[in-house]
Amino acid sequence: MAHLSSLLSSIITLSLIFIISSSSSMAETHSSVPASVSTPVEEVESASVHIVYTDRPLHEELEDYHLRTLSSVLGSEEAAKGALLYTYKHAACGFSAKLTPKQVEELSKQPGVLQVVKDGTMKLHDSPTKLHIL
Repeated sequence: MAHLSSLLSSIITLSLIFIISSSSSMAETHSSVPASVSTPVEEVESASVHIVYTDRPLHEELEDYHLRTLSSVLGSEEAAKGALLYTYKHAACGFSAKLTPKQVEELSKQPGVLQVVKDGTMKLHDSPTKLHIL
């Protein structure tokens, strides 16, 4: 019975990761950085979508907290609004944003940022023979 519980927990975790990844991938197509935000071309070209997991703020709206956190690295609220793709409110606390490797490094050091993960598509097992149950 404990094994079944562990397997169910793993499936739920993988499903959650898949949902979060899918949401940020869909949000990526709707984002655009305002023309007034000055970013060097090489940085824009190297920017990719990342999921940023954060602490849940106690006395601040979630999106405001995420914009403030992102602004501390990007330099302005306008730049943060241009980079922010999605705010996660339910299953996880965090946001997805287009970030350069340098911005990821800086953001990872900010208070309240738990983890920054590059977004990507994960493929679950597509055949029962690939799933080995102990």
